[in-house]
Amino acid sequence: MRLFVGMGLAAEATQALAAVRERFAAAGPSLRWSAPATWHVTLQFLGAAGDAQAACVVEKLGAVRAGPVPVGLAGLGFFERAGVFWAGVALTPELLALQQRVTAATRSCGFLPEEHAYHPHITLARARGHSGRDALAPLKKMVEAARVDLRIIFTAEEFLLYESFPGSEGSRYEIRARFPLAGSL
Repeated sequence: MRLFVGMGLAAEATQALAAVRERFAAAGPSLRWSAPATWHVTLQFLGAAGDAQAACVVEKLGAVRAGPVPVGLAGLGFFERAGVFWAGVALTPELLALQQRVTAATRSCGFLPEEHAYHPHITLARARGHSGRDALAPLKKMVEAARVDLRIIFTAEEFLLYESFPGSEGSRYEIRARFPLAGSL
């Protein structure tokens, strides 16, 4: 199974991102838009895991203690080489602390933190095929001209363990476990 740890979005954040998607959907057929049901803020991508590793992750994440986390959507951007259009997520001290607690907890289950800096975002669209920068060019022009002021703040009350099921039209996610954000260390 393929696993990752993340946080779901509040209704107002999903509605704001759905409006962004609707506004820019005409950018062309070279993009595959992600479904609102799949939008999340990733805390750690774990990847392939067996049953024993998954059980270990659930146990270790269950011991993570943190208070509710303010999550702020801030701006739109592109990972051009990867062909990704995203909504930015402000890296608050609370979000960074939770991400670090999650990666520390999963380390003993055999998962290492990624080597690059944590850059929270919500993937809104991907280029189809291998055309990355070229596929994003029309969308990038539209976004720059529109000057969208995306500023939504909500409070995450839980984080989640997801299982990912890749498919030709994008991945589908199922929640495997929920972990409340109710108390601090």
